[in-house]
Amino acid sequence: MYKHLMVFALALSFLNGTAADINDKSATAFEMAFKNGRLANEGFQRCQRYLSGWLQHADSVTGLIPRNLTKDSTIWNAQDAAADNYPFMVLTAALLDRPRFNGQMLEMLATEIKLTSRLGSLPDTYSFSKRDFLSDVPDTARIIFGASEYIKDGLLPLTEWLGPSPWSERLLNILNDLWYLAPVKTRFGNIVSNSQEINGEMLQTLARIYWMTADEQYLDWATRLGNYYLLGEHHPTKHGTKLRLRDHGCEIVSGLCEFYATVCLARPEQKAVYQKPIETMLDRILEIGRNEHGLFYNIINPQTGQPINPGVADTWGYTFNGFYTVYLIDKIEKYRQATLQALSGLKQHYHHFDWEHGSADGYADAIESALNLYNREPVAEAAQWIDSEIRIMWEKQKSDGIIEGWHGDGNFARTTLMYCLWKTQGVSVNPWEKELIFGAVQQAGKIFIGLKSQQKWSGKLMFDTPRHQIHLKLPFDWPRINQFPEWFTVSPEQEYWVMNVTNDSKEKISGQKLLTGLDLRLDAGTELCFIIQPIPGGN
Repeated sequence: MYKHLMVFALALSFLNGTAADINDKSATAFEMAFKNGRLANEGFQRCQRYLSGWLQHADSVTGLIPRNLTKDSTIWNAQDAAADNYPFMVLTAALLDRPRFNGQMLEMLATEIKLTSRLGSLPDTYSFSKRDFLSDVPDTARIIFGASEYIKDGLLPLTEWLGPSPWSERLLNILNDLWYLAPVKTRFGNIVSNSQEINGEMLQTLARIYWMTADEQYLDWATRLGNYYLLGEHHPTKHGTKLRLRDHGCEIVSGLCEFYATVCLARPEQKAVYQKPIETMLDRILEIGRNEHGLFYNIINPQTGQPINPGVADTWGYTFNGFYTVYLIDKIEKYRQATLQALSGLKQHYHHFDWEHGSADGYADAIESALNLYNREPVAEAAQWIDSEIRIMWEKQKSDGIIEGWHGDGNFARTTLMYCLWKTQGVSVNPWEKELIFGAVQQAGKIFIGLKSQQKWSGKLMFDTPRHQIHLKLPFDWPRINQFPEWFTVSPEQEYWVMNVTNDSKEKISGQKLLTGLDLRLDAGTELCFIIQPIPGGN
């Protein structure tokens, strides 16, 4: 498999070390890359089967997917079908089936906009049997909730991955209409809701969209919410008697932390206004909100200090995203140490844990929690836990591609794609074929990539970009709920050594050219091995 390595070792002087050392280290790296490739290949195939399986149940007239396959199988809704399932069908197609991405996925979006928009751009539940809205009279509160869920859970991850697209346009239209509606009056200005879940989603969305658009309006709206919770009578731990640290509530913690990070960098003169209220919230949660392993309870009472629901939140990492963001801003070491404690105990205490009563959705959220934080803090035990638990989640998929037959199946695909992109270090191929195995590993600033195929294949090897910077224009890559972590990224301004170990060639390539993709060909049963690294001073 690695016969070319010895031949080529003498040409690797830029890698530092002796030829023998280089050969040994390279061989080990490529072994890991191919192992990662096999794992990624299984995950990608599972996502492809999920996509095909769910599309079999799309409505025959509209092409929209139902909320669930049993109960509510004759309706489409925003907070479930659109927010949790459809977006990860789109991402699956973007990575694995570009014709379907450019065709059926876009058609579904156009149909959704045409049929479901009810209050301006805000969507409402659509009945396949009525061929009209399910409810004759619009329920503003329900529509606001569905719109908020669709934005944060679905359209925002799509925008972070794809950049400007019809889906980002849909996001901005819905977001603007939500805030033009904003029916809840406060002394800080009108806001969209008094729900912690919705307002947490809005804080996350507005913080990111502010940077993406450079439109002060979005930060002004976020400031209304920040003031409402941090400066008013709705502080999550000072005033509330019930704080959810699991989903459908935990969003407020990370949302306020994203707002704080944005204010610190965009309006630094206001940092002092929010710093103490943020630390008060986080310190109280650390004090009373964790179990003996450092994971969060489902629900706590901040006043009594007692858990209302002492179960372990599968979304534990969603809350730690906020803690780690504030650590990055203010260097408060206890917030980082709390994150490390959680990551370090997973393997020992949470193997085959009963997340969400065994649901694949619970595993998806828990694994995503670990993946996103592992990207920042590579704790070895966490990586081993992720590898073991993804297998448990995968085993829940049925032969027809369906996992459990409800909208949470999309989260199975979301987390599986995150896992696969970790195993490929963000590398993808176009076109994807199930017979093509590709994986990668990073060592000492270099990426080792291995590809092999049982059938003839030709296409492009694609690389990830610093999406937080290029798509969202964030000042730094703070951890975010449902983001797809960045691993090996290519900068357009950087130059790279691209070494084809298989044919003993080495070429200097600009990042801009590399981002258009490397043209490759594999004959049946053959392999290609690459080493790519930035050229020091080559930017």
